[in-house]
Amino acid sequence: MNADESVALSAGSVSERSSLIGEMAMLDDVDRRVIELLRGDGRMAYRAMAEALGITESAVRARVRQLEASGFMKVVAVADAGAAGYELLLAVGIEVDGRPALEVASALAELPEVFSVSLVVGTYDIELLMVARDHEHLSALVTDRLVRIPGVRRILTGLAVDVLKNQPDWVPFDE
Repeated sequence: MNADESVALSAGSVSERSSLIGEMAMLDDVDRRVIELLRGDGRMAYRAMAEALGITESAVRARVRQLEASGFMKVVAVADAGAAGYELLLAVGIEVDGRPALEVASALAELPEVFSVSLVVGTYDIELLMVARDHEHLSALVTDRLVRIPGVRRILTGLAVDVLKNQPDWVPFDE
């Protein structure tokens, strides 16, 4: 991951994602090319995009506004966790007991080191992705903070030893 701006395509609830599937079919080639250009350079000028797409600058501006207004696309800055001093990436499974999983997940989402929280079905109830500066920080996160959240019964941590793909702007478009 680098600090360049990229396009993050958001999908919220299951019903919102289902609605987006229908909207994806309504995207034309120009919309997809606009998104692809912004994925490569989130700061690309409208004039440069217009030249690359063979359309007017005002048409590009209108397309970007429409994609943003629909909630289908947003342009954001993506920070590099490693450059910010976070050397460890973890996938953490949480088993919940005595409290609704959604409440526990909401509490976990408040931790600044956590960047993704999902309610899941399977071996555990919640899956989160988080970062730690080093092993000492990781130990403090797990033993001092995660275990003290009411409802956390068991923690299953997985430390990434090599990240092969981390692409926050990824959405599968039919080609």
